[in-house]
Amino acid sequence: MTHHPAAIILSVEGTVLSDAEKRLFASTNPLGFILFQRNCDNPEQIITLNHDLRDCVGWECPILIDQEGGRVQRLKPPYWHQHMPAQSCHTNDDVACVASHIANDLAALNIDVNCAPVMDVLCEGTHDVIGDRAFSDNPQEVFDKALVAAQAYLKQGITPFAKHIPGHGRAMSDSHLELPVVDTPLEELERSDFEPFIHMARHIIAPQVWGMVAHVVYSAIDSGNPATVSKTVMNYIRKDMGCDQFLLADDISMKALDIVGNLGDRAVKTLEAGCDATLYCAGILTEMEEIMADVPAMTDTAYDRYERSRISRRSAKEN
Repeated sequence: MTHHPAAIILSVEGTVLSDAEKRLFASTNPLGFILFQRNCDNPEQIITLNHDLRDCVGWECPILIDQEGGRVQRLKPPYWHQHMPAQSCHTNDDVACVASHIANDLAALNIDVNCAPVMDVLCEGTHDVIGDRAFSDNPQEVFDKALVAAQAYLKQGITPFAKHIPGHGRAMSDSHLELPVVDTPLEELERSDFEPFIHMARHIIAPQVWGMVAHVVYSAIDSGNPATVSKTVMNYIRKDMGCDQFLLADDISMKALDIVGNLGDRAVKTLEAGCDATLYCAGILTEMEEIMADVPAMTDTAYDRYERSRISRRSAKEN
């Protein structure tokens, strides 16, 4: 069996790598890295940081960022344009314009995965943590606009992200701070919250669109565990919803997973549940050292999904 990377996306503390970070990344070979505002000062600095990160692991690993527009935008003025949030994109042309502009910015920095579009369906009571990051309260409109955004990213070799599978719109609390519980009957969820993700899973571009799984309890499927650590929910997402693309757990340092155990436990349990890889965003070296003692290499199936997702990036670079 080929030795695959460790099944995790890691983060870094600042704008340049410390020697200790370089040693950790070189010795543990994570699948990739995610950047935050704390890591982004100016274009030249980011290009250098990305080069150094890939140099540590010795391959063109994926580098992620959340560049949705609106409140969730890590690259900010004066170097980058402040984009409007998803909810302000009233037409597909608006969506395509924003996504194409963002894709251009990311490609210039050698960032190749954008954690967008948000495909959650708004409803009465949707928590502000989602709010205007979502396109609409209409599932079909959410899918239509998300598809336009995803295609715009793929056209420029940027891997898009469907988030937050299977749907965060009915969560009445912020999973960064506590564990949301959704008690809505399954039939209703399938007609609303889950519908955009099901449509995307059936589309020809589905294998190239990553998915981020939510730290939310869906009582109709598994009343005891958030989706990210529930084999029952992950099996439902894979089989019943048809989401066979590369799936990443949301950030394991979020407080929603406090019930699961320490960071190492959380990482392992997201993988055991059926996520292809897990995600750690806090950038604290000692925590990453603890986590990496437990995280296994990607399975063959997970790595195959990852490889399949990168076809568009390779073709875009060749054109």
